[in-house]
Amino acid sequence: MALSDLACRQAQPKPKYFKMPDSGGLYLEVRPTGNKIWRVKYRFNDIERTITHGTYPIISLVQAREYRDKIKAQIILGIDPIAEFEERKQLARYKNAQTFQLVAEQWHQRYLSTWTERYGKEIFNRLKANVFPCFGSKPISEVTITDIMNCLEKIEERKAYDLTRRILRIIGQIMRYGVQTSRCVRDITPDLKGALIKYNTGHYACIETDEIKGLVNAIYSNEARLYPQTIYALKLIMHTFVRTNELINAKWNEFDFDKMLWTIPAERMKMKKAHLVPLSKQVGSLLCKMKELYGYQEYILPSISCKGKPISNNTILSALAALKYEKKMTGHGFRSLAMSSIKENFAYRHEVIDRQLAHVPNNKVDKAYDRAKFLDDRKAMMQDWSDFIDKQLL
Repeated sequence: MALSDLACRQAQPKPKYFKMPDSGGLYLEVRPTGNKIWRVKYRFNDIERTITHGTYPIISLVQAREYRDKIKAQIILGIDPIAEFEERKQLARYKNAQTFQLVAEQWHQRYLSTWTERYGKEIFNRLKANVFPCFGSKPISEVTITDIMNCLEKIEERKAYDLTRRILRIIGQIMRYGVQTSRCVRDITPDLKGALIKYNTGHYACIETDEIKGLVNAIYSNEARLYPQTIYALKLIMHTFVRTNELINAKWNEFDFDKMLWTIPAERMKMKKAHLVPLSKQVGSLLCKMKELYGYQEYILPSISCKGKPISNNTILSALAALKYEKKMTGHGFRSLAMSSIKENFAYRHEVIDRQLAHVPNNKVDKAYDRAKFLDDRKAMMQDWSDFIDKQLL
């Protein structure tokens, strides 16, 4: 006879457990402790099996019968309910283990070889400082818009608006990697479009071309009494207008003094392509003086305080501040200054300057013809630029 809810409710425990059958293999098991457990008995591939479905009254009689019917439907479809249940449990355990931090670390490791060492460290440190404490331990499939927004608002409170946008882009890249590896359904970061505080991004600080004379003389006179390494760094970045990271990590084995060429290896370049820098006579002279002082060391600009390391990434910015150019000039600003000044004072084609800046062509047609490196033109341009700098000296 089928069970009733009243019979289930009034069933009292006995010294040994007993079964109260319903129908279709469903029964309520009453234990000596008073616990009442729903079980369904079924046969699959001629093997009798039993599956548990919670306790009464948390699972009502109606719900237990619905579950029994579901079991029957699975059997008809050739699915073993216990095997399917175990598979779901394992999947749930796997998904819970796929935390945002775990996926982020795997994403970081996957793409690490495509970045410069410094950029790779920078990304991971940003995640560790700003994102992991907020929702790093949460399964990536359960990360919500609220989680991300709360994280970004904390960064905005520090008025680090540019960092906020960078962090959002990184989170988006990690979530897309999660989608690609079947650990979350979609990247939800596009839903935050327009949610961040608006601000003026601006550009790297750079003086106007008519102010170049003052900067050149401030560097060469060194009234701020900066260390020799620092002055050499300022002179080299002004003459070569490479990126700060490309300069401070330069090693002696990258320079060919016979051909007067500096080859910056691909791993230190932003676009992962080796870059040639023609050396003017002035730069050659500077390097010869530096070779006498630091030639026994690996880096051309060795750190004073950290043996075996180059000067810090902040050296040039701090030096410019000491020369009273704080917020007026940056290391990256030398690139803009050189581009503007060369265009104003010399007749070199834009492509020549662009290749010397190691910019990547914007369109497919330009990329197809990027084999033209304009090296002879660039050699002449770099010499003209150094001569122009010398003419600014009082």
